Amino acid sequence: MLEIQAISVDIQNSPILRAISLEIKAGELVCLVGRNGAGKTTTLKSVMGYLKPKTGNILLDNKSILGKKTFDIARQGIGFAPEESEVFGDLTVAENIEMSTWTIQTELSNQERIALAYRIFPKLEGYRERGGNHLSGGERKMLSIARALTLDPKLLILDEPFEGLSPAIIPLINEGLSSIRKMGRAILMAESNAFHIPDYADRVYVIERGEIVFVGSVEEAKKQSHLSMRGAA
Repeated sequence: MLEIQAISVDIQNSPILRAISLEIKAGELVCLVGRNGAGKTTTLKSVMGYLKPKTGNILLDNKSILGKKTFDIARQGIGFAPEESEVFGDLTVAENIEMSTWTIQTELSNQERIALAYRIFPKLEGYRERGGNHLSGGERKMLSIARALTLDPKLLILDEPFEGLSPAIIPLINEGLSSIRKMGRAILMAESNAFHIPDYADRVYVIERGEIVFVGSVEEAKKQSHLSMRGAA
């Protein structure tokens, strides 16, 4: 599915990522965990083509996507929901969800993809006519993921999907991600709070100062006290 091969990234001549590697297979949920500034978002933006690594490679289904435009990467099957959510405030929930279907054609019809988004996040069904500016932070996050899902991606990349959300909304998003994984879609999720790692995650990568310092299961990660998993919050 996705393989990041020893990529290094500099921003304004400062090294941010140092030869990091990770892999996500079809149907897996993989978490990239680290403190703020550790390099999580830089990693995700490198995959999506917003940043170009100075060394290394990024493969999707064994084909390099390095240097490709962001819209081409999306068309090859990667959906991205950024930390800021970035929903369109002047559009309704229904319009936000529908607009992704205009950009790409897949084996699923537009209506099937829209129906899937509401099935994964049924709370949005009742907000179809509500404007993006009138949603809570958790609802905007949910909408952002739903909009990425209507691209019919084989891989979803989520930056801090649980950050700053109320305890009431976290289980709804968690259930949605579990359903997406059960459908056979892969998910790469960046989180600064180790307590937000879903129990059903297949693998955890811990990043510190731009380097991967641990790879293992959720259970193994929580046993590694020297990794300061609790301090990743």
